Amino acid sequence: MKSITKLILFLLTCILFNCKNNNTITVDYKYDDKPKAISCEGLNSKLYMEALYSFEEDILNFYGKNNRNTNAQPTLTTAYATFIRTAVYSKVPYESVISEHTLNIFKALKDDNTLWDAENTKSHLNYSSPLIECISKNIKDNNLKTTFNALISTNSMSPKLFGSPLSSKYRNALSDKHLATYIAFDLFYSRLFDMDMQKINFDNSVQATDGN
Repeated sequence: MKSITKLILFLLTCILFNCKNNNTITVDYKYDDKPKAISCEGLNSKLYMEALYSFEEDILNFYGKNNRNTNAQPTLTTAYATFIRTAVYSKVPYESVISEHTLNIFKALKDDNTLWDAENTKSHLNYSSPLIECISKNIKDNNLKTTFNALISTNSMSPKLFGSPLSSKYRNALSDKHLATYIAFDLFYSRLFDMDMQKINFDNSVQATDGN
């Protein structure tokens, strides 16, 4: 009887272990050669960095074109300007913006329990997470940093409230990757929880024609 019980326990353990392995998301890291984005210890910096640069690639492809100059190459400056303005008013068609690589990264990020807060009604992002703490200490622009920390400390933080001062300083995201990481995680990845996965079609992605 004991042998049968041990055998059953062993089989159950194997089944659970295999299920866990099958659910593990494997990320293909494409941006290892990019500059380091996050400087704090104790974070999953490699995954966060991959998430940032994949996000930037997506908005560059979707929002990077200057509609006033159809011959101009898409730029990240234009992409950030249009994306932030559109995201603040919740008008980003995430199903069309996201790439397959970014979706895979999002699935891996969902397993990071420190990042998300199910009780946060303003955003799915956990504003008390180690990532946000890291960002709050390292934003380069003093005015944005002061506003960011004031909103966090008073429990008033939201994409819309911080989005207002951010919209006028979108260029900072190009040189300040801590700020860019905030944008990626609060205005993009946190919104993907509400995205309709059935509407995603990677073969028929549509480029934005305007930011409204």
